[in-house]
Amino acid sequence: MKIASVVGVRPQFVKASVVSRELRKNNEECLIHTGQHYDYEMNKIFFEELCIPEPNYYLGVGSGSHGQQTGEMLKKLEEVLMIEKPDLVLTYGDTNSTLAGALAAAKLGIKNAHVESGLRSFDRSMPEEINRILTDHCSDILFCPTQNAVDNLGEEGITKNVYLTGDVMVDSLLLNKEIAETQSSILNELNLKDKDYLVATIHRANNTDNIENLKNIIEAFQELNEKIIFPVHPRTEKLLKNYGLYDSLSSSVTLIKPLGFLDFIKLMNHAKMILTDSGGVQKEAYILKVPCVTLRENTEWTETVKDGWNVLVGSNKEKILEVVNEFTPSIQEHQNRFGDGSASSRIAATINALFDLPETSTKMPPVFPIRQLD
Repeated sequence: MKIASVVGVRPQFVKASVVSRELRKNNEECLIHTGQHYDYEMNKIFFEELCIPEPNYYLGVGSGSHGQQTGEMLKKLEEVLMIEKPDLVLTYGDTNSTLAGALAAAKLGIKNAHVESGLRSFDRSMPEEINRILTDHCSDILFCPTQNAVDNLGEEGITKNVYLTGDVMVDSLLLNKEIAETQSSILNELNLKDKDYLVATIHRANNTDNIENLKNIIEAFQELNEKIIFPVHPRTEKLLKNYGLYDSLSSSVTLIKPLGFLDFIKLMNHAKMILTDSGGVQKEAYILKVPCVTLRENTEWTETVKDGWNVLVGSNKEKILEVVNEFTPSIQEHQNRFGDGSASSRIAATINALFDLPETSTKMPPVFPIRQLD
């Protein structure tokens, strides 16, 4: 059968790299790149490093307001889907590309599946939260990374074709972690030692578009007695300059360009701690057993907080300083929350079973069994 996979940003490239590998064992896949991330560091390098097949379509939507960007994607995706006529549309995560893909499929009467269903921050001021909710409610098949995600869907009345698969990010990290250790020279390039630095990422609009929030975070970075490596998102860099914060950064904060996946895995894996407002990075930090301080008031990855490996601090400077200086999680509390690295094969096997296709060449592992709620 033909599956159209919609991607547009870094986390989706990473997830698609492992899922596509499994899907293509038994199916024809049409890969559609919306162009939501369009510069080299945040786009092409991930396709090269992760050996993702070249997209069949590149829509080149680029930046814009949320409504403008989503609308343009919806228009172009509808045109592609009408040409390709896939049996299933597959979307990932919580971006505008995700919502546009799900809406385009639903309006054309094409079955659609959502990888990373059921996540909720319960903060509807976040565009990502709206994207998650709407995508889940118009999807036919919902693949959940955790039991908590399954429970969230149940609370919203979504109980049909809900599957607990584990998280595909675990698959990707386990597959690429050792490759990163041998191939990446990022520590040498930046003259870094193991557990001797912090990693910071900031890109959420609540932080970047609010000068007071961004100023508080940057001032906290400068007052910390720590070496901080800050791969800066292009939009964040632009706003730092617009707000007059770029040149005031102290020598302890090293701004670098966005990294490829292998370099970023290695940088995170050897960090003493990670400070971020990214949902995906919170989860990656947990999987890698690196303490995480989240620069948000809430998170969709509540499991990382419950286990004591992630602390929410928002943009409060004093709280950031206090937590970074005192936070030491207990290794005994770290659990296998996100699966065993076989989520991709479960997703592919579930799709094949639902569409009465032959079994995949890889049997579904017994841990994190597929679960349908009736």
